[in-house]
Amino acid sequence: METRKVQQTGGSTYIISLPKPWADKVGIKTGSRITLHPQPDGKLVIDPIHDSPPIKRCTIDVSGRMDAVLKRDIIAAYLVGSDIIEIKADRILADQKNIIREMCYKLIGPEIIEETAKKVVIQDLLNPDEISIKKSVRRMFLISNSMHMDAIRAIKTLDNDLALDIDHRDDDVDRLFLLIAKQYRAVLRGAKLPDAADTSIDEYHDLRMAAGPIERIADHARKIARVTTTLDAPIPDDIMEMIEVTSEMSRKIVEDAIDALYNFDVELANQVIGRVSKMSPMIHKLNEAILKINSYGSVVALGTVVDSIDRTGDYGSNIAEIAINCAMSRIV
Repeated sequence: METRKVQQTGGSTYIISLPKPWADKVGIKTGSRITLHPQPDGKLVIDPIHDSPPIKRCTIDVSGRMDAVLKRDIIAAYLVGSDIIEIKADRILADQKNIIREMCYKLIGPEIIEETAKKVVIQDLLNPDEISIKKSVRRMFLISNSMHMDAIRAIKTLDNDLALDIDHRDDDVDRLFLLIAKQYRAVLRGAKLPDAADTSIDEYHDLRMAAGPIERIADHARKIARVTTTLDAPIPDDIMEMIEVTSEMSRKIVEDAIDALYNFDVELANQVIGRVSKMSPMIHKLNEAILKINSYGSVVALGTVVDSIDRTGDYGSNIAEIAINCAMSRIV
């Protein structure tokens, strides 16, 4: 770390000198222009203006790499902010190309721009200035919330088509989750995203932390929906009513936790955490009722539903704790 002494010139202007090694590294010369970005915490970010920012390239040799290994490689290259991902091998197999196309669909921005027998080139076409991390997290919640409600409706009406639609919507949540992780990494490296001017690094961190539980809430909505195909008879009315009541309580916990996070509402967040413990007797009673069903398959399937409802409430409590931390950092 270097220090500089602030000087005054002209009676009203403060000036400091820039470290020459840093200036040389980022290409600042006499006459170069820079931008100054005041931060919410009082810091001032100095950023050189370049006519065209350097393109970040990443090359992946996929020889012998398949399935989950290849997927993880592509996701990692995406998360570190690669503008160009070049995938190569002596020969890229058809199954590998299918995985590459699948991952381009599951990520926001990347598109295949070149493809040969030995090489596939992916370019990230997303302009980060167009995407707000606050809006991304909010969108994740809205999708997962609708998934949860529709999943309960699907098992009640045995609607397999609705269950399949919920499964597809989970991909949208995953895409947003990975985008948020990528944005957060970019902010740590000093990138200026749409809401960087009025959002502190603490808020970015807390939003990134909240995205994790929301992604898992969507996963549990998908698990509930998938139970639909395993049920060979409608759920008994009394048990279905208990499931709906418990589900609505769990869903409302998450909804209020998100409101507490965005409004820095500590009181609401604490109320949410308190309501989670009140769900336990209802979950226990519901499990006891399910065990009285004669069909073993239905007992197992509905046990999965109840577990996912319970876990959704727990994840809502996690978001509420993040909301309290976020509000406290704002006060400090």
